[in-house]
Amino acid sequence: MNRRDFLKQSAGAAAALSLFSHADTVWAAGKKASGGKVIVIGIDGMDPGLAEKLMAAGQMPHFDKLRRGGGYRRLGTTVPPQSPVAWASFINGADPGSHGIFDFIHRHPEKQVSPFYAAAETVPGEGFWQIGAHKVQLTFWPFHHQPAETILRRQGTPFWDYLDEASINSVFYDLPSNYPASKSKYGHHQCLSGMGTPDMLGTYGTYQHFSEDGPIRTRDEGGGMRTFVDLLDSESAELELIGPMNDLLTQPEHTKIRFQVHRDKNSRCAAIDIQKHRLLLKEKQWSGWIKLDFDISMPALMPDKNISGMVRFYLQEVEPNFRLYVSPVNVDPSHPAVRVTEPDGFIKDISSKLGLFYTTGFQEDHKALSNGVFTDQEFAEQAGYVLQERFRLLDYALESYDEGLLFFYFSSTDLQSHMFWWDSDDKHPVRSPEAARAQFEHLKGLYRRMDEMLGVMLKRYGDRATLLVLSDHGFANFGRQFGVNTWLRDNGYIYPAHCSSIMADVDWAKTRAYGLGINGIYLNLEGREKYGIVKPRQKEPLLEELIAKLEALRDENGNKVIRKVYRSDKTYAGSATSLAPDLIVGYYRGYRASWITCLGDMEDKILKDNNSAWSADHCADAQEVPGILFSNRAIKHETPALVDLAPTILAEYGIKKPDTMTGRNIFV
Repeated sequence: MNRRDFLKQSAGAAAALSLFSHADTVWAAGKKASGGKVIVIGIDGMDPGLAEKLMAAGQMPHFDKLRRGGGYRRLGTTVPPQSPVAWASFINGADPGSHGIFDFIHRHPEKQVSPFYAAAETVPGEGFWQIGAHKVQLTFWPFHHQPAETILRRQGTPFWDYLDEASINSVFYDLPSNYPASKSKYGHHQCLSGMGTPDMLGTYGTYQHFSEDGPIRTRDEGGGMRTFVDLLDSESAELELIGPMNDLLTQPEHTKIRFQVHRDKNSRCAAIDIQKHRLLLKEKQWSGWIKLDFDISMPALMPDKNISGMVRFYLQEVEPNFRLYVSPVNVDPSHPAVRVTEPDGFIKDISSKLGLFYTTGFQEDHKALSNGVFTDQEFAEQAGYVLQERFRLLDYALESYDEGLLFFYFSSTDLQSHMFWWDSDDKHPVRSPEAARAQFEHLKGLYRRMDEMLGVMLKRYGDRATLLVLSDHGFANFGRQFGVNTWLRDNGYIYPAHCSSIMADVDWAKTRAYGLGINGIYLNLEGREKYGIVKPRQKEPLLEELIAKLEALRDENGNKVIRKVYRSDKTYAGSATSLAPDLIVGYYRGYRASWITCLGDMEDKILKDNNSAWSADHCADAQEVPGILFSNRAIKHETPALVDLAPTILAEYGIKKPDTMTGRNIFV
């Protein structure tokens, strides 16, 4: 499918949204909702600068209608403006000091780093009964073995708990920073978890790619696995699909499903036999969702188990180089093996009407593009399927909605912007100027589709609901990367001088500060870090020294790199600050932490070009990348921020703002 056909197909999917439009009322400025309806649409990463240009050009008329009625403001984001941080602040109505999420990556200081995903962490189980090669956990008396558990690390009270207590229904679809989904105490809350939900391999999305030019053995490549296909002597091959880990073995290993591929060069197609399925795919064709059973072996005399997952196949090329892409193994929503909704059966209710759909938190496979498995067009097509599913889910959400709060989330404008945003004539990391402009035009098409969606919402609900549309941050080009740990090492804060990683060869006895995650810098504090050496009296002068040097940093062309360095002790308030970085680096547009900084590694140069298809980002200074806020009511707050949305929603139902919330009602 070429780009023009894809955009036509996308426009058709957007037009299909009109099928769920039943009301003929037109929005009226200034009217308040009746019937207790509040609808919040989260459009991740929608940028105010681009939205304002498209409104001025008449290309987003429905958003512009809200703007002209006083229902538009740029929306203040969080420090740092990372999605899990920002959405958690939306949830709590307060800054990260209330919820304890400060980056995508956190660390355990008592273990001297030990990084983990900040919003959720899987902790190992304790105790088991060994039977041969298996280990069986017995949770009853007298054994009381503790199984492994994934824990939501977001702290504080989510605003829907107050609605729940007041018997006000709330339903959230694809909510970030809420996996595993928090429990409802009173039964008036439902949620489908979004960003942060893993695939069946326990990762945040691992594709599998089979090709004739692949490695002889399966190779991991950060977001995917590549495997060699031998079709030299035959037009058929037997392959293995890697599945979930069997943790019941004393030496855990991945489950595997053997499957066969049969190539037909003349018809440029292939047959795939996997379990009970036979797929016939033409070149450049996607399959639908394919349900698979992964066998979990059990000890003798105990029946084996199997768990359900699902994948999609994409036959990229038949010859001269056979290439087959398999999506990450998603949780099967009709038979979920892990808990991704509250209540547990909510996802089954959805699947009974919609069938199978993406369940991972990151659904657009950006890693396949970054790793060269997808072309730009293939990524756009795969992301288009994600958006089509999301529109179907929105249709279901609206048909199921009566009153109370409805929250619905779109990821397309974020993950596609990371790959396709480029709003300048500067040299693009991987594309020609013409290709960069073409992909940016594709993004504008996404914004127009969001406008079509908004038009349907306004037509259906008019003044019968309070409608809020927001993004957690905007976007900026990412052309240059800053090696935080390289800078710290070269300026004498990390030892030794030849150190290559804080995870491998750092000398903690001489190291005073280190970087981890995208925006954070930590002091190696005595009494906090396992091998801490910075004494309490040294903390203040060291922080101010680092701030002064970092804010003075300039690139080789004379441009300033860092707009502001924030002290967490002067930026955050609340009881959940124990894992906060000491400093948060806010970059100017065009800059971000280097790729290898995020997990503590170092490169040869402090500043270098970004060389990835991931060419845009928002992990800059919060002032550089504000979000958007639209409403079908006039917004009276001149400078609203994410933390204002929770108290605003509570106020719509007459619920007093809790003392833990720092935001204010945007309508008064």
